[in-house]
Amino acid sequence: MTIQLQPRGISGRWGVRTAGRTGGRLLLVLGVAVLPVFAAGAQGVTKTQDSVSTGTQPVTLSEAVRLAQQNSPASIAARGSVESGKVAVRSAYGAFLPSITASFGAGRQFTGAGSLTRVNSAGETVTIAGDRWNYNNSLGFSAQLFNFQNVPNLQAAKAEAAAATQAEVTQSFTIALNVEQQFYASLSALESEQAARTQLAQAVQQLDASRRRVVAGAATASDSLTAVVQIANAQLALRSAQNARRDANATLTRLVGSSVPLSAALNDPDVTARDTVQIDSAAVVARAEAAPNIAQDVYLLAAAEQRRKAARAAYLPTISANYSRGGSGAGVYGLGNNPFIYTGQLNFSLSIPIFNGFQREGQLANATINQANAAATLRDAKLAAQQLSVQFIDALRLGQEQILVQTASIAAATENVRVVQQRYNLGLSTIVDLLTAQTTLNQAQANLIAARNTVRLATAQIEALIGQPLVTVTTGSNGVTR
Repeated sequence: MTIQLQPRGISGRWGVRTAGRTGGRLLLVLGVAVLPVFAAGAQGVTKTQDSVSTGTQPVTLSEAVRLAQQNSPASIAARGSVESGKVAVRSAYGAFLPSITASFGAGRQFTGAGSLTRVNSAGETVTIAGDRWNYNNSLGFSAQLFNFQNVPNLQAAKAEAAAATQAEVTQSFTIALNVEQQFYASLSALESEQAARTQLAQAVQQLDASRRRVVAGAATASDSLTAVVQIANAQLALRSAQNARRDANATLTRLVGSSVPLSAALNDPDVTARDTVQIDSAAVVARAEAAPNIAQDVYLLAAAEQRRKAARAAYLPTISANYSRGGSGAGVYGLGNNPFIYTGQLNFSLSIPIFNGFQREGQLANATINQANAAATLRDAKLAAQQLSVQFIDALRLGQEQILVQTASIAAATENVRVVQQRYNLGLSTIVDLLTAQTTLNQAQANLIAARNTVRLATAQIEALIGQPLVTVTTGSNGVTR
C-alpha cells in the first residue's frame, strides 16, 4: 500500500490518498488550513511583536500604574475625600469662632405733598421734608462660649481626615494591583503565544517528517493525520493566546484611562526583577499589621469614639453670647453731615437641654453602635492582614520553586523531544512516543508561564497588603530594604 499527501484545490486543504493492492483509493479531506499555518509557523516563530500589538502603544509597568492612579475614578474620589476631610476639620475649628454679620439697608416713604414731623432722640419735634430716603446699618457677633460637643467633634474630624489620607494610599495600591494583574496577564498571554508558535513550528516539521516516512512506506497514514491534528491544536493554542492578550490589553487600556490602545511593554526590568524577589516573612507580617488600611481603621475607630463623646455632650448645657450694634438716619449710612446715632446690645444665654423627643438618646445609641462596628472592623482587618500575609508569602515562594523546577523540566523535555524525534526518524519509536514527549514539553512551558505569573501577582498582592513598593524585603533596621 502507498500513501500520498496532496493539496486539494486552491483552498490549501490537504488530503491523504491511499492505494492498496486492489488499486482502491480513499480520499480523507482534513478540515485544517495547513498552508496558512505553514506561513504562520515560518514567519511568526521569531517575531516578538505581532498583529495583536499592531496599533497599540507599549507602556511600562511603572508608567501604567502612574497613569491609572492619576486617571482612575476611584483614585479621584479618594483624593476628593481627602479634601473633604480637610474642609470638615476647618469647619470644626470654625465652631469655636464667632459668627459675624453685617447689614445695610435703605428705604424711602412716599408721603405726597407737605412735610413730616418726628421726635428726635433728644425729645425735640423736628420737621423734615417729605419723600426722603432713610438708611440703616448694623453689625452683629454671636458665639458659643461653652459647647461641650465642639471639642470631640473637632477630634473626630481630624481622625476622619487622617483616615481619608490612609484610604487614598490604600486605594492607590489597589489600583496598582489591578493594573499589574492585567499587565502580567498580557505578558503571560504573549509567552503562551510564543510557546504556541514554537509548538506550531514543531508540528509543521513533524508533518513534513511523517509525510516523507509515509511516502517511503515506513509509517502509516495515521502518523500524517496525527501531525495535521497537532498543527490544528497548535493553531488553536495560538489563537487562544492572542485573544487573551487582546482582552488583557483592552482591560489595561481602560484601567490606565488612555484614549490610545495600550499593550504591555516587553523586557520591562521592573517585571523581570519580580521573578527573583527575596522577602523576609517577619518584615512583611510586621508591615502588614501597620499597613495603610489598618491605620485607616484605627483612625475611624478613634473618630467613632469621639462622635460618641459628642453625642453624650448633648446632655450638657451650652452658653452663648450675642452682641449687635446699629443705627439709622437720613444720612447716607451715617456719612456726611448727618451721622447716625448708634446703639448696641450684648446678650448672654444659657441653654439647658431637658427633653427633645429622645433625639439625643437615638444619637447616642447610633454612635455607640458605630463605635462597636469600627472596633470589630479593625479587629478583622488585623486578622485578615495576618491571613493574607501567610497566603501571599506561601504563593510567592511556591511560585519561585515552581520556576526552578519547570525551568529544569523544560530543559529535560527539550532534550527528550530531540532524542525521540531522532529515534522516530530512524523508525525506532512511534508517533505516540513523539507526541507524548512534545506534550510533556508543552505542559512544562505552560507551567513555567503560570509560575512566573504567580510570583508576579504574589509580589503585587504583598505590595498592596503592606502599602508600599516592594522590590526586595530583607531584615534591616526598619525591616524593609528597597
